Amino acid sequence: MDQIRILIVEDEEPIRKLIAKVLNAEGILVTQAANGTQGLDMINKYKFDLIILDILMDDISGFDVAREIRKYNLQIPIIFLSGKKEDEDIIHGLDIGADSYITKPFSPSVLCAQVKSQVKRHRQILKEDTISNIISHGPFKFDQNSYKFYKNDDEIKLSSKETKLIKFFMEHPNHVFSKEQLYQNVWGDAEVDENSIMVYMKYLRNKIEDVPSKPKYIKNVWGIGYEFSVSSLK
Repeated sequence: MDQIRILIVEDEEPIRKLIAKVLNAEGILVTQAANGTQGLDMINKYKFDLIILDILMDDISGFDVAREIRKYNLQIPIIFLSGKKEDEDIIHGLDIGADSYITKPFSPSVLCAQVKSQVKRHRQILKEDTISNIISHGPFKFDQNSYKFYKNDDEIKLSSKETKLIKFFMEHPNHVFSKEQLYQNVWGDAEVDENSIMVYMKYLRNKIEDVPSKPKYIKNVWGIGYEFSVSSLK
């Protein structure tokens, strides 16, 4: 696991230092903020794996900091660390979007375990989201996040139109499409320019085929159109 970086937003310096000492001993990089305003400023400037938030602070409450974070749909894990022990406060914190709520006085070792657990789970979710956005067929992969295309894990540089065309093919493998269907879906125009389609098919074949003159992936289906012929990876 890459080094964990967390932010502590806590107005009591001894508590901040205690948490930092415990987490540093576990190889976790800690940034400290003395109030909510500083905390939001840090969040805007830097990337963190998790935030530990006090609730009662002089300027902005931890509840308001959490609302601001979630308002912008930042899914970073949040742990509330507070002396407020009433059920309604705990429920309110979790409703706002906190992932955990620990009351003071607290066990540093338990807090450390919570930090590691929350970060591990969040990173796994991010990993799964990334994987789910990759389309794989045969030797090819298309990353829908970066719009990069790969053959045998080597990136193939494509133009904007080539990228749209290969994305459409990767989304519909082993289907035969007429020139009209391709033009409508990729060019977004009902009036077909057959010459443009032929040119871009040639461009793509030159980049992805082992032998462009004998294509085995982008095939002509005479009298109909084209087929992107690949076997799906299971």
